[in-house]
Amino acid sequence: MDDGLLFEKKDDLSVVLCGRAGQGIQSVEYLLTRIFKLAGYHVFAAKEYMSRVRGGTNSTQIRVSSKPVRACVSRIDILIPLDRGAVRHVEKRITPQTIILAEQEIIGDDFDRARYKFVDVPFTRTACEIGDKIYSNVVAVGTIAGLFGIDLQTVSTHVEKFFCAKSDDVVQKNLIAVTEGFNLGLGLLDSGKIRIEIAGDADVESQILVEGVEAVALGAIAGGCDFISSYPMSPSTGVLAFLAGQAKNFGIIAEQAEDEIAAINMAIGAWYAGARAMVTTSGGGFALMTEGLSLAGMLESPIVIHLAQRPGPATGLPTRTEQADLELALYAGHGEFPRILLAPGRVEDAFYLTRKAFDLADRYQVPVFILTDQYFVDSYYNTPCFDLSDTKIEKHIVKTDADYRRYELTANGISPRGIPGFGQGLVVVDSDEHDEAGHITEDLDLRVEMVDKRLRKLELLQYEIVPPELVGPEDYKNLVVCWGSTYHIVEEAVRNLDTDDVAFLHFRQVYPLPNETVDYLLRAQTTVIVEGNATSQFAKLIKLHTGIDIEEKILKYDGLSFTVEELIEGLNDFLS
Repeated sequence: MDDGLLFEKKDDLSVVLCGRAGQGIQSVEYLLTRIFKLAGYHVFAAKEYMSRVRGGTNSTQIRVSSKPVRACVSRIDILIPLDRGAVRHVEKRITPQTIILAEQEIIGDDFDRARYKFVDVPFTRTACEIGDKIYSNVVAVGTIAGLFGIDLQTVSTHVEKFFCAKSDDVVQKNLIAVTEGFNLGLGLLDSGKIRIEIAGDADVESQILVEGVEAVALGAIAGGCDFISSYPMSPSTGVLAFLAGQAKNFGIIAEQAEDEIAAINMAIGAWYAGARAMVTTSGGGFALMTEGLSLAGMLESPIVIHLAQRPGPATGLPTRTEQADLELALYAGHGEFPRILLAPGRVEDAFYLTRKAFDLADRYQVPVFILTDQYFVDSYYNTPCFDLSDTKIEKHIVKTDADYRRYELTANGISPRGIPGFGQGLVVVDSDEHDEAGHITEDLDLRVEMVDKRLRKLELLQYEIVPPELVGPEDYKNLVVCWGSTYHIVEEAVRNLDTDDVAFLHFRQVYPLPNETVDYLLRAQTTVIVEGNATSQFAKLIKLHTGIDIEEKILKYDGLSFTVEELIEGLNDFLS
């Protein structure tokens, strides 16, 4: 171990904690991110975890910075391994500059201490002296807080608040644990082995710390969602849990259905009755919903579907991330009917786009998808409060008269939507092809009219498209195309390229494809697309609708998100 100064100053530090499921890694992440924010630091957190209740090895990354940070990096500046398998789990990311804070017993005798900066910190021994090794994670919280020089009272107050539902004895022992850890951190500072100096930002205090899954759920509330029916499936379940927790406050009915088939049919029924409903699911669950999706297409029923992607096929990697369900959402369901696919790239997008999804579904009587993924829903950072000034909810429901026709043929394809009990009319819907009144028909000429009527909505949707966002110089020579959750990773990678002729184009709506797509692509000499799947599904969609083939591709499908460093390397290879 080098007894000299290990850190002089860094404006952006990556802290990684790693251990078994059940060791409280998520609790440490929760506590530290909030403590850092209270201290005025910008924070970003993302996790990767195995599909096990106990055992395995999970890790969480917390970036702490004097400026906004919102992307995952490979770099580890400080590593806290809490079990024997932790170092091996992240060893590809460890460099000679990484400081490893751990106990020798945890590291093991086969660990090459000469190659790394290792500091023996007695997390478990300290916890056992307090009463149980279970407190070792809170000792680690205190140690990190001490290293950053955060006020102990701030740390203790937040720890007490976090454990307030526990017994007084547990609360007191956790307070002792965080204090002992804090003193360990101060000891490392005083010894001159570590020095961390990151300036805080006064603006952070007024900001919110919000996770992707929370942003989707909050957007649903802002969009007037008053019914959610879903069957739990990672990584989408957090939306159901959040809305269930807010059910009394916002008048929401939250129903955990017996399966996904029931869930989507319940949501369609809720829209029929006048509610604003959504389902939240992942690929395998949505596969069971596809017949219900077709039902919504035929009934011209609005519905909002949150599809949180994870690797398939089948069960795949249930707790990992991927962007491989774009084509599933695009082509799911039999027959032809319009739909809208939105793909937020920032937590702010998740809020505003989900809110917008309910209005689009209601206004045009079509299914609207919110495409996220495990990386997106499980990561979070501090951001300014969402703008709530435009939260007016306008329901597009008419009061029916006696001769009301649910599927009246109209020039724009949108029939007046009535609901049972609101007016004198009978609201007839049917899964078979139907006439204007909603009754089954086999009139083949009328069949053509009804199909054309439904598809005419696509022409109207062109006026509602969320435009892509161009970041970088307008006179770019090189263009990086991406969609969904890769936004911040691509943004930071492009910002760190040693060139000023690269811009990136991010799509928050992937279908219908924005009209300006062709113009953006034709202006570039070189175009590279970044996607988290194996077959570049969005590039295929672009080629289908524009005729432009993006040949240069950076793809990842090992179950982990891109990191800034690997994108910089990949982009440099293509753009050099």
